[in-house]
Amino acid sequence: MPVARVNRVLCVAEKPSIAKAVANHLAGGQVTTRNVRGNPYVKNYEFQYTFQTWGACTVTMTSVLGHLLSHDFDARYKAWKSCDPSQLFEASIDDFVEESKQPLADNIQSQARYCQILYIWTDCDREGENIGTEIRSVAVKGNPSLSQPGKTVRARFSNIERAHIINAAGNPIALDEAQSNAVQSRIELDLRIGASFTRNLTLSVQPMLRQHFGNDDQGVISYGSCQFPTLGFVVERYLRVRNFVPETFWSIKVMHEKDRVKVNFRWARNHLFDRMVVVVLFERCLAAKTARVTKVQTKPTSKWKPLPLTTVELQKCGSTFLRLDSARVMQVAEGLYQKGWISYPRTETDQFDRDMDLRALVQKQTQGGDWAQFAQGLVDGGFSLPRSGRNNDKAHPPIHPVNFVNPTQLNQDEQRVHEFVVRRFLACCSEDARGSKTDISIVFGSELFSTSGLTVLERNYLDVYKYDRWTSSQELPRFQEGEVFEPTEALMSEGQTSPPGYLTEPELIALMDANGIGTDATMAEHISKIKERQYVETRARARGARQGDDDDGAASDGETAAGAAPAAGRGRGRGRARGRGGRGGGGGEDRGATNGMQEFIPTTLGVALVEGYENMGFEISLTKPFLRKEMELKMKAICEGRKTKAEVVHETIEQYRDVYVRTQQRLDTLRAAVRKYCFGENG
Repeated sequence: MPVARVNRVLCVAEKPSIAKAVANHLAGGQVTTRNVRGNPYVKNYEFQYTFQTWGACTVTMTSVLGHLLSHDFDARYKAWKSCDPSQLFEASIDDFVEESKQPLADNIQSQARYCQILYIWTDCDREGENIGTEIRSVAVKGNPSLSQPGKTVRARFSNIERAHIINAAGNPIALDEAQSNAVQSRIELDLRIGASFTRNLTLSVQPMLRQHFGNDDQGVISYGSCQFPTLGFVVERYLRVRNFVPETFWSIKVMHEKDRVKVNFRWARNHLFDRMVVVVLFERCLAAKTARVTKVQTKPTSKWKPLPLTTVELQKCGSTFLRLDSARVMQVAEGLYQKGWISYPRTETDQFDRDMDLRALVQKQTQGGDWAQFAQGLVDGGFSLPRSGRNNDKAHPPIHPVNFVNPTQLNQDEQRVHEFVVRRFLACCSEDARGSKTDISIVFGSELFSTSGLTVLERNYLDVYKYDRWTSSQELPRFQEGEVFEPTEALMSEGQTSPPGYLTEPELIALMDANGIGTDATMAEHISKIKERQYVETRARARGARQGDDDDGAASDGETAAGAAPAAGRGRGRGRARGRGGRGGGGGEDRGATNGMQEFIPTTLGVALVEGYENMGFEISLTKPFLRKEMELKMKAICEGRKTKAEVVHETIEQYRDVYVRTQQRLDTLRAAVRKYCFGENG
């Protein structure tokens, strides 16, 4: 609804770079820049602009630096020994502006006095909505009328390309109070839960460590409702590796040479752990002498192009292909976004809206770069609509390039991340790779064997997306259904299972995503936190080491972690096996090598904390993801209007308070785990 007598508008962005870009786009370069007293990074940009809603206005564009408000317990509870940690579940909390951000608050309050409209330009996600309400709360102190309906609005945008910003300026929307309340709930819960458990944990364990090691270097032993489940994933995989007991298996291998081509046939049973059974089956094969072809089938096959890029996928691929940890990937992507090269890098959406002009975005990438020729091919008729995934956060499109930038303008890490985003986008707009696959099945004695061969006919998206591999296998000789032959070689082989690998960052992110630990925007922070707290260490995976999986191990010669904490009390696992001997013919998917990738090894303290809480025997463990996942679902319920902030805070606090009380009763279990792992004491 139009607001009467609007002649001044105050616009506030989340970051100085966004404020500067938006001001320049709206003003057409006719901007007066003024410094903000007390902060060298934030500026006020003044210009004239005609809004569709309010007409010609004088605009002041400024910014904050992320969250404007901080939250902490009042003075009575700030000292660590001022109260029993359990009192922090209900202690009063103050909202305040820190001294370093007071100049920003003063600036907003001062500028708000003269404006009729407050226009919020924070990022369009939950956190941005909450920062927007913080800005409003400060602005209202200078101009109470801004609290009235329609006086505070926000821009909806996902990149800072000029046309997109102009469109956003002309279509203001209301702040999403529900999303802001969800963030406010999380902030309060993380403060109360984290502080109570952290104080209790530190006061209970830290004196033991100081006394044993004879120094004061032992810092805070922190607890976080995302931090501990993240650590739990690392320790769980570590203990599976350390406690893994290899098992011997046997398999039957068949090879036949025809037309000078050696073909390896895979046994349908793969392998068995009972030698005598394999001996009997193998003797039946030898007794039969000949094998008969039961199926020869050649059919078209495809390798699907990738889905549009989400934040989680960017972090996983950044670690896998670019050798950058998730925190660095997000830092670089954020910088590329603020400079106007890519869209907003925090999104859960893996489907492009049908009304997006994707061809125009492809056209921009024909200007240069190693992918320019491929992009031109898409423009000249090779364009294909991207696949659509199942996720749409209704806030941002998938991550994609919005402008062309010469790679020479970027630093090394920026080049790598930008190149990945561009190549991924162009791959999405290309055709699937196409090939032909031949499957051959034989029966030898009573046993079934098979082989397959792949011929890649059209590489299509693979020509630009170098991170995927799909290659032709050795061409198979011609076989006919019903054909009988005597295999050139048949043998019984022996192998051993080996443990899975230690967790890599892509695997850890995938586990966090699947279990609702953190959001796409915070996963990297939680991983950084467990490293910062020295609960885990990272090291480069040895060359030749295999990537772990979420099930069991795979056979071959496994490795163990030198110098890592000794594990105890966990069950053995049966591995998946690759025995000694050749693999069957056939091509397959290879998402890229993992050699040199970082893997996570828990420290003795990390293992002690996880096992200590596990040994308490609670139904819902603090090191498992269930409590935090339930909390995240409640945040979603607030956003959707199914629960209120007060309901969620009360329910969650009561859950954690109950766990806290029971933890207090079993602290000796935790201390015993610390003595066992950190001090080497048993019993």
